[in-house]
Amino acid sequence: MTDSSDRLVFAIDLARRAAELGLSHFRSLDTLTIESKGHQDLVSNADRDVETFVRGEIAKAYPEDGIVGEEHAPVAGTSGRVWVIDPIDGTANFVRGIPAWCVVLACAKEGVTEIGVICEPCSGETFWAERGKGAFVNGKPIRTTAASSLSEGSVAIGFAAVRQETAPAIQAITDLLAQGGVFFRNASGALMLAYVAGGRLLGYIEQHMNSWDCIAGLLMIEEAGGRIMPTDPATVVTEGTVVIAGGANVYPHLETIARDAYGL
Repeated sequence: MTDSSDRLVFAIDLARRAAELGLSHFRSLDTLTIESKGHQDLVSNADRDVETFVRGEIAKAYPEDGIVGEEHAPVAGTSGRVWVIDPIDGTANFVRGIPAWCVVLACAKEGVTEIGVICEPCSGETFWAERGKGAFVNGKPIRTTAASSLSEGSVAIGFAAVRQETAPAIQAITDLLAQGGVFFRNASGALMLAYVAGGRLLGYIEQHMNSWDCIAGLLMIEEAGGRIMPTDPATVVTEGTVVIAGGANVYPHLETIARDAYGL
């Protein structure tokens, strides 16, 4: 196996174990301690417990790799590789008992994502991709949509109230509806990106996403035959990125909506 393939096997197993830990908290919601980090931005002890577990396992298996996660401070590495973690993407769903959340792991080398894993334990689905080797859900190859019109399915439009203005998101939704599209949002950006990779959604746009929410899913979309707006390897891990992603044929329509709405 290559180094990235070894890490993929490790990451799939780790994401599934972390998801089981998260699921144990999900089944005991009345015991959670929930805090607010900002408007519509929640964190629970489950998020922190899962990230602590994941960080510990990475440190044991790949001590030379760096780590960036949503809930704890970054760890510098010496290998040029960085693990990017979202312990529970969709915390707002998680803490309210809505079964639409996931554990997200990605590993980037010099800012280029090599592997990505998104595990949704409530559905029993694990999505993964390795650069140059395709994208899969539970071992089955997946492909982005072949649709060429926005009227042929639903488009996810992400929005983070804590760091984005509402007007651009409203314009994007309005433009989508004007083209016969349907707006979709389930409050888990990573999961929606995985659904784009699997052809369930036509595409996804958001003015800004943090790396732990998006780089795993963006790799999956590329490996599943879709198109994404290229990310900047120098900044994407630490600063995040604008996201435009979808099936190859519908991508130009998504890009037009995003550029108009977000002033790109």
